[in-house]
Amino acid sequence: MAIYLGGEVTAAAPKLDSLTPREIVAELDRYVVGQSAAKRAVAVALRNRIRRQKLAPEIAEDVLPKNILMIGSTGVGKTEIARRLARLANSPFIKIEASKFTEVGYVGRDVESMVRELVDVGVDMAKQSAFEEIKPRAEANVEEKLLDILFPTPSYAPSDEDAESSEASSQKTREKLRSQLRSGALDERTIEVNTQDRSNATIDFIGGQGMEEMGVNLRDMFGNMFPNKTVNRRVTVAEAREFLIRDELESLTDMESVSRAGIKKTEQNGIIFLDEIDKIAGRESGNNPSVSREGVQRDLLPIVEGTNVNTKYGMVSTDHILFIAAGAFHVAKPADMIPELQGRFPIRVELESLTIDDLKRILTQPKNSLLKQYQALLGTEGIELEFTSDAIDKIAEMTEELNRSTENIGARRLHTLVEKLLEEISFEGSELKEKHQRIDADYVSDKLGGLMSDQDLRQYVL
Repeated sequence: MAIYLGGEVTAAAPKLDSLTPREIVAELDRYVVGQSAAKRAVAVALRNRIRRQKLAPEIAEDVLPKNILMIGSTGVGKTEIARRLARLANSPFIKIEASKFTEVGYVGRDVESMVRELVDVGVDMAKQSAFEEIKPRAEANVEEKLLDILFPTPSYAPSDEDAESSEASSQKTREKLRSQLRSGALDERTIEVNTQDRSNATIDFIGGQGMEEMGVNLRDMFGNMFPNKTVNRRVTVAEAREFLIRDELESLTDMESVSRAGIKKTEQNGIIFLDEIDKIAGRESGNNPSVSREGVQRDLLPIVEGTNVNTKYGMVSTDHILFIAAGAFHVAKPADMIPELQGRFPIRVELESLTIDDLKRILTQPKNSLLKQYQALLGTEGIELEFTSDAIDKIAEMTEELNRSTENIGARRLHTLVEKLLEEISFEGSELKEKHQRIDADYVSDKLGGLMSDQDLRQYVL
């Protein structure tokens, strides 16, 4: 699944070129607790990309990224570190499970599909960047179109004596409408506009290498045989502005330039996060599953090492795409991967299991921590949530106990316990008479104590 991560809107976003590895780690600390070794590894990888961009082209071409292998149980922050790194770098990023792929010749996904998905993300980011540059021009054009609809310019015969004064009066009326349009006074007025029909006819190919899950646009295949269809809509001025701006942005944008920029951004800054790589670790032993797993590893080799992949936007080189692989490796070991693939991930980082202190910090320290999220959600209904320090200690201790006595799923168990803890308050919501809700250790024990004491029930709690 491709995931597009737009940059967060902050008061003072750090400039990437000026960030040292230490400052990159500090940025990651705002969202991910602990795991300093993994943060240092990805910070150095990101900084080396910045350094490479300052090299002469003949040297930069030979400087390849050092791919990273993260080893750690689920819920310790592997995915979040990679996601936050991509957001910080404003890079095309996808997270994909290695277990979804199968060897060529088997029914399943082709490994090259992840590069195609990454290019889709890169082109979309390039398109959004192009839209931002031309948006003021598009908005000005749309404003004139709306004024033409609201107040069509009258035509005058050359012999009209009052033509000049009438034109001045019309211009004055038009400017008055312009000010009302900008202030939003006309947003609810209903008008008729002609816009482009955006419904695309697609064909989904089930078979054929390189065509899986690719909806092929008929208009791209047959060009002008399927011209854009114009639709007449009766909408409000506010809605019409959205339709017209979308059409204007599309018409002002050079899509060929956008595609080239998207490919370049993908090739130079793309990041692919290969999760669950331990699920394909294994050597050939004669049975089909092992053969398929080793086959997937061999298919991954040229992609990770560097090759050209054919996409609908053109050929894409994977030479400088950064691959971050991750796995729990409970059953398999990194040494179970074929030696060639092991060599493609020279940097290995082992993530530590979360301690009680880590769990406490996860609940409170990150910028958008779990408790802050619930406080904000319930705050929309006038409910003020207060968590005492002993309540946070109790939640962390219960989480650690459940992780130790059942499956260790790391910080993900916090979501289940906090949801269970606040279930009654969330259900009552705005109907609560007491708007200030204080959560202390006794409240936590009362709501979650039964879960901890019931050995049978705890087996079914994620």
